[in-house]
Amino acid sequence: MSNFTTFEQLIIQNTISAMKDLFEVDIQESQITLNEPPKDFDGETTLVLFPFVRFTKKSPEETGSIIGEYLQSKIPFIKTTIPVKGFLNIAFSDQYWISFFKDAAILPNFGKMEPKKEKILIEYSSPNTNKPLHLGHVRNNVLGFALAGLLKENGYDVSTACLVNDRGVHICKSMLAWQKYGNHETPQSSGLKGDKLVGKYYVIFDQQLKIQTNEILEKWAKNQFDRLVEVEIEKYNNLVLKKNSTDGEEKEKIEAAIVTLAKAETPLMIEVRQMLLDWENGETAVIDLWKTMNGWVYEGFAVTYKALGVAFDKYYYESNTYLLGKNIVEEGLEKGVFFKKSDNSVWIDLTADGLDEKLVLRGDGTSVYITQDIGTADLKYNDFGMDKSIYVVGNEQDYHFKVLKLIAQKLQKPHADGIFHYSYGMVDLPSGKMKSREGTVVDADDLVQEMIDAAQQQTEELGKVEGFSASEAENLYRIIGLSALKFFLLRVDPKKRILFDPLESIDLHGYTAAFVQYTYARTQSIMRRAAADASWQAGFEKESLSPSEKELLQFIYKYPSILAFAGKEMNPALIIDFTYNLAKLYNKFYAENPIFAAENKEDMKFRIAISALCGQLIQRCFYYLGMEVPEKM
Repeated sequence: MSNFTTFEQLIIQNTISAMKDLFEVDIQESQITLNEPPKDFDGETTLVLFPFVRFTKKSPEETGSIIGEYLQSKIPFIKTTIPVKGFLNIAFSDQYWISFFKDAAILPNFGKMEPKKEKILIEYSSPNTNKPLHLGHVRNNVLGFALAGLLKENGYDVSTACLVNDRGVHICKSMLAWQKYGNHETPQSSGLKGDKLVGKYYVIFDQQLKIQTNEILEKWAKNQFDRLVEVEIEKYNNLVLKKNSTDGEEKEKIEAAIVTLAKAETPLMIEVRQMLLDWENGETAVIDLWKTMNGWVYEGFAVTYKALGVAFDKYYYESNTYLLGKNIVEEGLEKGVFFKKSDNSVWIDLTADGLDEKLVLRGDGTSVYITQDIGTADLKYNDFGMDKSIYVVGNEQDYHFKVLKLIAQKLQKPHADGIFHYSYGMVDLPSGKMKSREGTVVDADDLVQEMIDAAQQQTEELGKVEGFSASEAENLYRIIGLSALKFFLLRVDPKKRILFDPLESIDLHGYTAAFVQYTYARTQSIMRRAAADASWQAGFEKESLSPSEKELLQFIYKYPSILAFAGKEMNPALIIDFTYNLAKLYNKFYAENPIFAAENKEDMKFRIAISALCGQLIQRCFYYLGMEVPEKM
């Protein structure tokens, strides 16, 4: 806040002086507490008096009166000090808020934090190359980008990374389905984006897998089986016996276990496991198919990322990191961190840490998710040397990241303590939970276009595009639609689930981006009109404030502390809330205070200047959270 002294600092510094000068007592800053004043009190803060009574040997009210008189004599900006029981309510004059506006708020970097030495790496998006991005991925990308912007604004040295899940059983499922049912279909021949084409075959695989699973279940139920599944049938019969005598949740678990046993024996799953093994053994035909289909997906992802307005400093690919993870597993075996079972699978025992045993390498030598994450964590630290490594991943992976951090700590990795899982809630639809393998997802590309179309429809219905060229109108719809989507996804605390409602997100009058953007456009309309007379930029002389002028300045004053708290909590929703409330207060100010028809020129210049500041703050907050604001609406 430049050289401007906040009222909190003024009160703290002078309260320390008061106790020294009046009572010959040295107190520390930590002994001073300032609270929000009661709602019915016209003031900025309340000083808690109880800690001082034992030094003053006087009643709280008398102590408050003495300290209040001292503060008023030392701080000219104080208007009143009123002791109420154990509290001293303090109100500052209009001149203090005018001084704040002139000396701090209008500076270009108002609220922005000083650079910090701490390096932070944020990994987000982390898509699988077996399907296109959907609404769940959109929340991940929007959160990841906004978190990076928020922490940069707080002064951290922030880099971003995207880990592409381009290998594993799920990738092989799409590959095998295309091989069996694709008839050489390509993005060019089908007219589909590459990621959507590959996702189509992921759904087809699941459909065919269900057919084969049901066939095996029927076969087992009739006890018609061959030697290859005798062991599984024994497990199946035992489960059926248990199921028949069990009710409720346990019965559901047993039924699910039976289905899992059947899936494992389907020809499709046997072929998929063999394909993964062939991939890890470098079989040319499998690798070539993998490269071709992944290439299709990357082209599709690039289009989606551009539409969403997100980007990354570095990409990592699991196909390059899983071997590094395998090597670390071998090191862990030598150190006794991991252990082998009779089937050659490698595990870690985390029961002493309140978890359980965790598989880190399959018996056939193929890796699992945790294997490649161990390797990637090492590689990221070598590349960035970060103090904190943030993983933006949904809360269904809470357990996974507890395990990852524990493994890194037991391996004594230098990055272990900096591992942080930025866990967030899922996105639900009115129709229920999305499932990629069943094709019941909201495609990211379709969603973005749907939001742009909705913005266009509403804007045209309201007649808000008069005087716009075709390209200007098209850009306006994009800005409104995309920001509506992002604002809606960011306005909720990241830990909470979201029920996404596209129509609600686009409302011009609700808790939406459109409402804030409309307010910004209003400030810019004022700035265009004010351009004819730039005298307001030279400053103003003003003695008093109207209630809504003061209320607006008092709220703007809170921005640095809100920004700092939002950064500490890593919660972009707090900044979203700030922009919305700023817009509300500005509109109230605008309705109650004539600008160009002000009673005098000094009031006009002040009101133009505060309009400029509100516009700048909205634009800056939107920008670092990944949104835009239109100059006209």
